[in-house]
Amino acid sequence: MRGADLVVRALADAGVRNIFTLSGNQIMPIFDACIGKDINLVHVRHEAAAVYMADAWAQLTGEVGVALVTAAPGFANCLASLYTARAAESPVVLLSGDSPTVQDGRGAFQELRQVDISRTLVKAARRHTDPVTLDNAVAEAIRIARSGRPGPVHLALPFDILNADVESRDSLQASSFHSEETPLAPSAVKQVLDILAEAEKPIVLTGPLLTPSRAGHHISKLKECLDAPVVCMESPRGLKDPVLGDFSKTLVEADVILFLGKIVDFSVGFGKPPAVNPNCRFVVINAESESLDQARRNLGDSLIHAFKADIEASVNALTADPIHRIHERTEWQNVVAASIEARNRQTNDTSPSGRILPTALCSAVQRVMNAADDPILICDGGEFGQWTQAWLSSPTRIINGLAGAIGGMLCYAIAAKMARPQATVISLMGDGTVGFHLSEFETALRYGTPFIGVIGNDARWNAEYQIQLRDYGSERLIGCELAWTRYDLAVAGLGCHGEHVTDPRELDEAFQRALASGLPACINVEIEGLPAPSGSGH
Repeated sequence: MRGADLVVRALADAGVRNIFTLSGNQIMPIFDACIGKDINLVHVRHEAAAVYMADAWAQLTGEVGVALVTAAPGFANCLASLYTARAAESPVVLLSGDSPTVQDGRGAFQELRQVDISRTLVKAARRHTDPVTLDNAVAEAIRIARSGRPGPVHLALPFDILNADVESRDSLQASSFHSEETPLAPSAVKQVLDILAEAEKPIVLTGPLLTPSRAGHHISKLKECLDAPVVCMESPRGLKDPVLGDFSKTLVEADVILFLGKIVDFSVGFGKPPAVNPNCRFVVINAESESLDQARRNLGDSLIHAFKADIEASVNALTADPIHRIHERTEWQNVVAASIEARNRQTNDTSPSGRILPTALCSAVQRVMNAADDPILICDGGEFGQWTQAWLSSPTRIINGLAGAIGGMLCYAIAAKMARPQATVISLMGDGTVGFHLSEFETALRYGTPFIGVIGNDARWNAEYQIQLRDYGSERLIGCELAWTRYDLAVAGLGCHGEHVTDPRELDEAFQRALASGLPACINVEIEGLPAPSGSGH
């Protein structure tokens, strides 16, 4: 038995079904060790895609997502997607190959101090140099990724350690992989409930871990038992998220805000006026000490309590019994709900260029999703991404998240189809965004994961174009134009299905052909490059 066999056996014992990976010299022992095991190697075209897929898998299944890449440049290609997974609070384990320990400091092929680079992007970074305990190292990485505030963990695996002979021994116990729980103390539960009971206009803000798609049942319980509005904030546009409508106007009326797993950061104006009422009081519950420290810095004396506890355990403790409120809050609940529903969906009725309006494209997508038994909506960032996030809805939705990165949602679609093979998966992105991982359409074809990738093609980086137009004027537009590229033909060249749409009357039939093809499909839609709607945040 080799060290690599211990790694793969530990992953299998942990219930890992897919490893998202791109091959390379230093990880060939792990590839070899996967032969005969019930683990599928999903071989991608770029290392960042492997981490994006592991991220989406974790979000949709609740399991740990595992990515495997080679050393140095392979590892370095993952940095942006690690940052995204961290912001999304996704339990991901990144395994990277590494140069042999016996050549440390001698200029080995692709020698790089990887953990020094990854440490600021992940919950924990380790370079494991003992082949005998490699399975324990994998188990520890999984535990850390899933415990507390979930997030990515990086484990670097030197080539000689993977190839080292080790004595065969029993597999690890299932408990080795269990997450470590930090409950909310009964005294803390009472303090939180007492503050909420006294409030006239409380609001509960949640983060990515408590989105409707990932934890809708928890949100319902919170609203019912706490008799308070519960609002999830997962967009990099914060209070200007178009999904939140006029919510910022009601947030400033709140007299108590409970940050339940929501980090106090830029997205809520750092918890300062004018985003919040100067007299508002705050309670923060977070599983991460660093996030609590950040809350103390931002909120100052207005922070009444800060508790370190797991969010799911906290939800269960806070909703064990309905709150005995002092004030009637039905009207307040209705006011907050109405403010969120007041989305800014105004736009021109006609396009000056004659091209399709983003709203018309979104309406066609919504018709497809309404007809699907199990729709999964995936929205990338950028200006077109904001159109899709503002206009479209689905029981399951994943967006680019608080990291604000773009480009990964095509990769998310592949993992989503693997997680739920019967689902109708639609991933929407702009023409700038699709350039990051267009080649992953070939990955989708190889693994039989048909989805529809919708490209809102306005031949420019429209988010930055709109910034220039707003801040500098039309005479100072520079560097944001793109060609009117036929992405559909490129995707067809990869063996998938392509559609090119320039007339809104052709949209429905294009979608039906894409669905009927049974292939990964690209619908390339020429749209008018309009500014996306925005919430009314400060």
